[in-house]
Amino acid sequence: MKEAKFSKDFYEMQKQQWRKSLFVFLVLILFYLLAVSLAIFVFTAIIGLFLREKPLSSPDTLLALSYASIVITLIIATFHYFDAKSHGAKFIRKRLLAQPPDLSDRYHKQFANTLDEMRIAGGLPRVHPYILPTFAINSMALIESDGTPSVLVTEGLIAEFTRDELQAVIAHELAHVVRGDTYYITLVCSLVNFFERLREAVEPEKYPQPSSYPGQVRGGAPLVYLALTISTLIMHVLSTLVSRQREILADAAAVEFSRNPKALARAIYKAHLKNSFVGDFNIAYSPLLIVPPRSTGITDGFFSRIFNSHPPLMRRVRLLANMVSTRPAKIIQEVWDIHKSREKARVVLQSQEEIQARGEGKPEPKAVSGEEGKIWMIQNADGDWEGPIGLEELFRLDFFTPIGWIRNVQEHIEAPAVEFPQIRNALRNPVRKKKTKHTRENHCPRCHIPLHDIFYEGVPLKICPDCGGKLIDSAVMERIIARKEVVFSSHLKKKALEFEENFLLDPILRKKIHADKSSKINCPNCGSRMFPRPYNYQYVIPVDKCLSCHKIWFDSDELEILQSLIEH
Repeated sequence: MKEAKFSKDFYEMQKQQWRKSLFVFLVLILFYLLAVSLAIFVFTAIIGLFLREKPLSSPDTLLALSYASIVITLIIATFHYFDAKSHGAKFIRKRLLAQPPDLSDRYHKQFANTLDEMRIAGGLPRVHPYILPTFAINSMALIESDGTPSVLVTEGLIAEFTRDELQAVIAHELAHVVRGDTYYITLVCSLVNFFERLREAVEPEKYPQPSSYPGQVRGGAPLVYLALTISTLIMHVLSTLVSRQREILADAAAVEFSRNPKALARAIYKAHLKNSFVGDFNIAYSPLLIVPPRSTGITDGFFSRIFNSHPPLMRRVRLLANMVSTRPAKIIQEVWDIHKSREKARVVLQSQEEIQARGEGKPEPKAVSGEEGKIWMIQNADGDWEGPIGLEELFRLDFFTPIGWIRNVQEHIEAPAVEFPQIRNALRNPVRKKKTKHTRENHCPRCHIPLHDIFYEGVPLKICPDCGGKLIDSAVMERIIARKEVVFSSHLKKKALEFEENFLLDPILRKKIHADKSSKINCPNCGSRMFPRPYNYQYVIPVDKCLSCHKIWFDSDELEILQSLIEH
């Protein structure tokens, strides 16, 4: 494998990116000049058949057509180029639903910290981290409109990879950035995406439906579709001109950063195994990814080199294995050995009945005293503090306003009233004609005792220490499903299968796993009524959902049963 040395700093790299963008712009102008000239020639030829006033081959006509072609080409190419340069990366991130990492999540924080470590090793002043909400294992790098790099990884990647594998993947993406590949590929993929969207809009239907009116034709214009297909093909070939060699050099450069070729080889092999589409995937994005979603069948043949953006999997693994004088088979065996070790290390979760049978996890319910809610003090018109008083008593004061200063004596915080979440929720509740009792905020809706903060598979959530119920934000559920820190006892698996069998007997009925528990509960976060709804359309297991703040309440063992059924 070729050795990759970095002699350019970040600003020299930006100058190199500018030169590459000029090359792409010139190619775009040439492409549009040919396309526009052909279109104008065909149009004027058709018009000339009817007018017959001046021959098409006359010097004046050809000169006028040439000027028109050049002007139209410059206008279209300039608009297309600057649109892709300014909005290309943002559009790709939006289409793939990329989000900044949640630093309260242990996995996301590890990714952000690792990216900082590798950024410093690569000599980059700043890099933006993003997470793609998909179970697929993949990653990519983009260059934003201001020249700042971004590294995007999937939830599946940070759930499945060890720390050294995560370092190796980030090093690979930053190697693309430092070498200037990312800028070029981001720009070209943004240009390709424009043609791809137009082609999809006019693509003829594969199975046309009967038209509502006689003579109506469904589908796009064949000539426009053909032109856009050729345009997409040309741009795709442009993006793969240096792609294969680019990936090999980025692998070598990543080893300079991470000093761990075996970890990168394992990461590439894992990504190949769990190969699936990333978000609202467009094949035009393939050159951006560390492993293309359609990686099977890639060879070193002539046509494969033209139409595939990445080299074959085993060639990359073999080159990395040669760096540490080992065989690819040993690296692949390491992948499965690590997988087996992680499976053995998973924590066994038991059902609530098993915990109670051992006499564990059943603390005495904490009584909520009438004085517990009196934690508020308010500043009156003279600047003196009054209290402590309860939340409902606070609202009854004549001089209370949302912008007045409040003190929470329990947390030792002073701020305008509207800054406190408890007060904001209580102010919204009168609109819903409900009253919020402070004694029920952050309390279990079943046992009415305070909820505790814990981490479950790296995700922060609240749990009832008595019944084991859990309050989770619906936005983080996909992370829990993707991660494999826990395994379930035989009793929990049996409960899951029994519920599945009973549910399938009558799937229309909204049956909770705990049929004996009332569905009339209020959200511990905002006080709104929670309703039993299916977890999602794929797993129609009813759970209690808050439609106001998007929290989910899982009664004891419901989350574990849901995970067990999904894994099963």
